[in-house]
Amino acid sequence: MRLPRDRGLLSKHVLHALQTGGSLPSGLWADHGPTADLLHDEDAQLTLWVLYELHYRGFDDAAGDLEWDPALLELRAGIEAGLERELRAATAARLRQVPDSGDVGEQLLAFVAADDGPSSAAYLQRSADRAQFEHFLRQRSIYHLKEADPHTFVMPRIDGAAKAALAELQYDEYGGGRAPRLHATMFGDAMEACGLDRTYGAYVDEATALTLAVNNQMSLFALHRRLRGAALGHLAAFEATSSVPARKIAGGAERLGLPAAVAAYYSEHVEADSAHEQIAARDICGGFVADQPGLRGDVFFGAAACLHLDGLAAQEMLDHWERSS
Repeated sequence: MRLPRDRGLLSKHVLHALQTGGSLPSGLWADHGPTADLLHDEDAQLTLWVLYELHYRGFDDAAGDLEWDPALLELRAGIEAGLERELRAATAARLRQVPDSGDVGEQLLAFVAADDGPSSAAYLQRSADRAQFEHFLRQRSIYHLKEADPHTFVMPRIDGAAKAALAELQYDEYGGGRAPRLHATMFGDAMEACGLDRTYGAYVDEATALTLAVNNQMSLFALHRRLRGAALGHLAAFEATSSVPARKIAGGAERLGLPAAVAAYYSEHVEADSAHEQIAARDICGGFVADQPGLRGDVFFGAAACLHLDGLAAQEMLDHWERSS
């Protein structure tokens, strides 16, 4: 993957440093970074995504090994702090409704079921044309071409029943030991069948700030040990909001006569994720909180943050399709 185009002064400086191996200007985040609405800030979200990607596949045109460069990590920490503050503020009211005790799995599933956010899946099922469906695939490719990878970072940070259950779930995500059944590979097959570029990161220049934020949120939680509970809560909400939408999206692909690989990818998630939501909520999060009761609140924060950002991204996509109709 090659470095993307910049979207402002912040990303311009970071991309130049990565291309040349040069140093960042001092005070970069203080001078160019903080905004009132970080979730919609394309420059900051792209910068954070690029910095996180150094921990995933990296960039072919980046100079040297900069994954642990202190200046880049300092900048990343500044953006992360702002992102976490916004997510905590945005989810505070929703989290006040969560009981302080009780069955974590049951409460997580009820918490997710109570969400009434917008649904891009329903639109794809009934109304989307092919161009809109392919727009959806391009935006979603930022995550799905590395599907499951962020949550795998949590594996060495937990133990016992939660670890065993997470390994079970991730084994399914990674194709049960069969490379062609890797969910990321299946999504790539779907894109290729539609004539789209399946290359990892191919459409990052099209990704909106919210699409990038959805991905950055996963990395934020997964790459910080103190936020491991939030990462697991995010996973539970993510899985619990996947099965029914996947059925709708598969139906939309069939309605449009898209190649069979598209419906096959989403159909794979209908049955798998109906099981995964139970594993994630009851076995992973339930087991984790049993071992770490003090992190119960973080689990629900991660779930709330997932619902919040996914709702914003879905509404943005629906608004885009309405304008393009």
